[in-house]
Amino acid sequence: MFPQKSNIKDRFNCRNSAHHWNGLLWLLLVGVCFPGWFLTPLRAGTEEPSWNQFRGAAGSGVARDSQPPTKLGPDNLAWKIKIPGGLSSPITAGQRLIITGLEGESLVTLAFDTTTGNQIWRREAPKVSLEKTHEFGHPAASTPCIANGRVFVYFGSFGLLVYDLMDGHDLWQKPMPTPQSLYGMSTSPITYGDNLILALDDDANLPDSKASRSRLMAIRQENGDPVWEAPRPLARSAWSTPTVWKHDTGEDLVVFGSGRLCGYDPNTGTEKWFVTGFAREAIVQPVLGKGLVFASSALGGAPDEHADPEPLWQAMLQFDANGDGRIARTEITKYFNYPLRAEVPVDHPGFGIPLPADPEKRKERQNEIFGWIDKNHDGFWTHEEFVASISSRGNKPKLVAVRPGGKGDVTSTHVEWELRKCIPEVPSALFYGDLLYLVRNGGLMTAVSPGDGKILFDERLNAPGQYTASPVAAGGHIYLVSNPGIVSVVKAGATFDLRHQYNLQEPALVTPALDANTVYIRSQTQLWAFRSTPPEARPVLPQK
Repeated sequence: MFPQKSNIKDRFNCRNSAHHWNGLLWLLLVGVCFPGWFLTPLRAGTEEPSWNQFRGAAGSGVARDSQPPTKLGPDNLAWKIKIPGGLSSPITAGQRLIITGLEGESLVTLAFDTTTGNQIWRREAPKVSLEKTHEFGHPAASTPCIANGRVFVYFGSFGLLVYDLMDGHDLWQKPMPTPQSLYGMSTSPITYGDNLILALDDDANLPDSKASRSRLMAIRQENGDPVWEAPRPLARSAWSTPTVWKHDTGEDLVVFGSGRLCGYDPNTGTEKWFVTGFAREAIVQPVLGKGLVFASSALGGAPDEHADPEPLWQAMLQFDANGDGRIARTEITKYFNYPLRAEVPVDHPGFGIPLPADPEKRKERQNEIFGWIDKNHDGFWTHEEFVASISSRGNKPKLVAVRPGGKGDVTSTHVEWELRKCIPEVPSALFYGDLLYLVRNGGLMTAVSPGDGKILFDERLNAPGQYTASPVAAGGHIYLVSNPGIVSVVKAGATFDLRHQYNLQEPALVTPALDANTVYIRSQTQLWAFRSTPPEARPVLPQK
């Protein structure tokens, strides 16, 4: 653990009354100008938590009245601690920070003191068989949420667990069947009034039916009693988190699922409207801004409707052992695959489509993949065959903006605009300062006008690789984290302005959290707290 670099009390230990009053006046001025530095810790259940769910208040990704550091480094590293593996994002309320993880075979929930990084409590979930996850997934991928002094935790392997925020004692638990999912569960619970909302999309069918057993539910926060449950018969496994949309005509619970975006009545679960035309894999959380709701999908990571095949071909040439510019069936090795993401190494689980672990079944699948492109059956992939295959694979990435007030299928009536390029696969969009920001694989950041979908800039962050963390914002700046562990800080605005970058020196895959003066980043084995401190320069005050 790293100690605090500075201590405000020590700075203002005045030796005489004049200096004493000057120090008090200076503190008063700083408190007025920078109230986040002296926030009183929240008492459980008395005030709104600062970052109480995935992507913060209302899932916006924005911390208002917050001034975290814009240059990250050892000088403002308040603490850094070892943590277990997991893909849940940190959340905060007052002086508590919550994460989940996996220690051995135990699913755990951990609470830390935000000031010191000290662990306050630790709770293990009941012993259960862990759900099957893709190599890129994790049994502890869903982010908890906090409301009314309670911590609500969802594990796909178990169901819901609820703890007291302050000391972690058990309040109630609700075991649930594990949904069948391509990669493992990662949807996160959110709160609405006195209820907890959870979307459980599922590849399994209802008994004796071809309809999915996917469902959306509201549960009483106090005791776990069911309030309502809505079937989602057309939905298959998805990894999105719902959003509550408050607009001029009412409130909608917006849920993004496979192929469609749906709006429900948050009080009853009745479906009100839907938009179709999205890809099979629904990952991002719907985002609100300018009276619109935004959602996007990009199957397999391809950001544009007409994808450039060259980066994928160059990645595949790593299998060209004899260097003849072709890939032979005899050059199929362990990691050979149909490429989806050129930004990651060929041995990365996200490079191509999922492959069986069993060596014989894996080899059979790889030979099947080879036949997809080897149309003339001569035992080779050529550049021409590969380009033709990629160009015809029918990818339909898109970002849409939807107006409120519709009923039924509103695809042709309430879609304000749609964008077919620069679309992220995993990171959710960020609405901040009247602009919409996107970040995608390869380290490309895009600013979009939310009113008409016009691209204002599309620039490289000089931090390549895959991106799964969603951008967050505070104090006029946007924080973006690449999977290799590069944190980029960009000044918000219609012109690209990269201000700072910091290398965590290890992978970081999840969305950061923010409070009044701190950015919390979860990397593969560490939890980091970078914190602003009052500036050294003091105002010149008259001496008495």
